[in-house]
Amino acid sequence: QVQVVESGGGLVQAGGSLRLSCAASGSIDSINAMGWYRLAPGKEREFLARIASAGTIDYGESVKGRFTISRDGAKNTMYLQMNGLKPEDTAVYYCVAEFFASVTEYGSAWGQGIQVTVSS
Repeated sequence: QVQVVESGGGLVQAGGSLRLSCAASGSIDSINAMGWYRLAPGKEREFLARIASAGTIDYGESVKGRFTISRDGAKNTMYLQMNGLKPEDTAVYYCVAEFFASVTEYGSAWGQGIQVTVSS
């Protein structure tokens, strides 16, 4: 069992920066990867970034070069540094943790989401 909670959202001007945090709790040692998605009104949920326990990082095409994902040494907190924010980045941002529920199965834990609003 894993739980994640997002923080650090808010209102920022276009071109500005914001850092989101995702704190994980529960069976921390079972977490294999953590990532970020976002959901804007009228749009499908969009993959943003993922960081695996081995250090592999993947980014969605829309945020490459602007967003940076990282994690702390204990793997209990993940960050998303967002630079060069645009109005189209406005959305609810979700943290997700991927964990081993068993030897053969993965589970996922989603946060409640946090609002990021970029004004022009």
